[in-house]
Amino acid sequence: MSSNGHIGILGSGLIGRSWAMIFASAGYKVIIYDIVAEQVTSALEDIKKQLLTCAKDGTIRGKLPAEQQVSLIEGTHVLEKVVENAVFLQECIPERLDLKHELYRNVDVIINKQTILSSSTSTFLPSVLSKDLTCKSQFIVSHPVNPPYYVPLVEVVPAPWTDSKVLETTLSLMKTIGQSPVKLNREVPGFALNRIQYAIINECFNLVEDGVVNVEDIDKVMTDGLGMRYAFLGPLETAHLNAEGFKNYCSRYSESMFNVCKTFKPIPKITGPTADNIAEQLEKITPIDKLPDKRIWRDLSLMKLSQLKKNNQV
Repeated sequence: MSSNGHIGILGSGLIGRSWAMIFASAGYKVIIYDIVAEQVTSALEDIKKQLLTCAKDGTIRGKLPAEQQVSLIEGTHVLEKVVENAVFLQECIPERLDLKHELYRNVDVIINKQTILSSSTSTFLPSVLSKDLTCKSQFIVSHPVNPPYYVPLVEVVPAPWTDSKVLETTLSLMKTIGQSPVKLNREVPGFALNRIQYAIINECFNLVEDGVVNVEDIDKVMTDGLGMRYAFLGPLETAHLNAEGFKNYCSRYSESMFNVCKTFKPIPKITGPTADNIAEQLEKITPIDKLPDKRIWRDLSLMKLSQLKKNNQV
């Protein structure tokens, strides 16, 4: 896909803004759309501020100057302007099925046959989103990790009827703009990232509920333990390195792993007194009014980690 192509961003929230910045960093012309004109204006102002700040801090992506990246991004509240002649549309509106279906119906009547319609959804299966579309063979999910500008992973998930060329083009495009795409061979609820994330959160919840560890210490297990390894090596390659290969790891530990896993409790519903207890402990660590500052700290930390990973590849 040529970088001269027009990229459309459907939705001007935090994820949409981040996608716009990512595509502009690779030299693409971007049109960001929202139904409310004032929100588009606000998004463009924020994007400009973010890019200029990144340039000042030395954290901007791509080789183009910040001012040039800003100039590549424009906005509109007219759907036809963002859809017509777009080569790729990335939808980023709120996670409400009714809103997405309404938007897709409106896009469906004006989209070109060559345009890919991609969703940022983390919740809905691509088949559920696209089943009633005339252009459903052009539909795919490209699920980013928040914040996408600093975390490169994108889960690329086809519907059963997605054209194979759409899948391959999307994977190629994600690599071109500096993201790290993973291909799911078929759709599954939660995709890959959330299935793994939910398994971790469920066991954290159970350990707190059973009084084994408090919130601060269980998060420390990840930040000062597993997370440090997993930032560079996934759990499977970690196991591979922690023995003389994965087969050896299995022969050593499969029985003990199985015995531990048999003690796991049923899947919890993350609610009730334990959820209140966890929330209370978290609010002591990071008060609600400090969340914006902590998010900025998180994003800067992720940026530094991302740079370290790029400079530390084996």
